[in-house]
Amino acid sequence: MSSGNIFADVGLPNAEEVLLKSDLAVVIGVINPEAPAVAEFGCEIVGIDQPKVSVLMSGDTRGFSADRLIKILTRLGQDVDICVHNSTRAKGRVRVEA
Repeated sequence: MSSGNIFADVGLPNAEEVLLKSDLAVVIGVINPEAPAVAEFGCEIVGIDQPKVSVLMSGDTRGFSADRLIKILTRLGQDVDICVHNSTRAKGRVRVEA
């Protein structure tokens, strides 16, 4: 039975953070995936070079902190809201909604 976090299910350390970063990268990728400028937006808009943009677009978030991914989203004109509330679970979870 799945916990809802595949990274936790396979036993990765820091599974909540990995899931958060993965979800943020997905949102970045779907903002405008077909635009010709996608490969160039890193340098001009979000301040990362093209090879790092390619790595991120392939789903590899290892070189990015959650904070950095949030900054990329805001530089792409997105609002990022963080809402903290009581959990019905013994241990809380992190979830991205877009």
